Amino acid sequence: MKQPKIVVIIPAFNEEHGIGNVLSEIPAGLVAEVVVVDNNSRDRTSAVARQAGATVLGEPRQGYGAACLRGIAYCRQMPVPPDVVVFLDADHSDYPEEMSLLLRPIFEESADLVIGSRALGNRERGSMTVPQVFGNWLATGLLRGLYGVRFTDLGPFRAVRYAHLLAMDMQDTTYGWTVEMQLKAAKLGHKTREVPVRYRRRIGYSKISGTVKGTVLAGYKILFTIFKYR
Repeated sequence: MKQPKIVVIIPAFNEEHGIGNVLSEIPAGLVAEVVVVDNNSRDRTSAVARQAGATVLGEPRQGYGAACLRGIAYCRQMPVPPDVVVFLDADHSDYPEEMSLLLRPIFEESADLVIGSRALGNRERGSMTVPQVFGNWLATGLLRGLYGVRFTDLGPFRAVRYAHLLAMDMQDTTYGWTVEMQLKAAKLGHKTREVPVRYRRRIGYSKISGTVKGTVLAGYKILFTIFKYR
């Protein structure tokens, strides 16, 4: 059996202090390429990522989903497309060394999409705000009620078969990205799994949960996305 080609996509906005740690902790020899999508950073995010050996792309449209879509567009241009795409945050809140835990169900052909669940794993005190925890509970409850799929988290650390990712025809450019992927996987009948992952306080401040405006907008967009595709 040939070695699966794995590409990691990391959206990044002003993460010069975290991105180097993230890249250094990705297991050596596991992935074919790491793609950092700089989403209009005003710091040295791009320079640090390049120095660490990542491919760096720019995405002028502001938004988490827009950065992820730029990474997917890059994968489409590859002479040999990836077999699996892993999405990972740039703020060092995830544990990149746990990537194999997400990939194992895909390699064993028991899953097409694997979510790293912070709710099932060990979460450092203060790593998630009360609105984040409540929002996850509400969103996953709605996913279960409206789409018949059981999740405990909308965690950003996730792995998905590339062919299935393309079939989802992802559209959201902002905060609804993660929930769009999960509900579309359910609608398309993809096999989904969750695995427990650790989660820690991020380096720097959150552009979403770190502000009242960001929290409100993220909550609205997640709920809007859930009902949009119903």
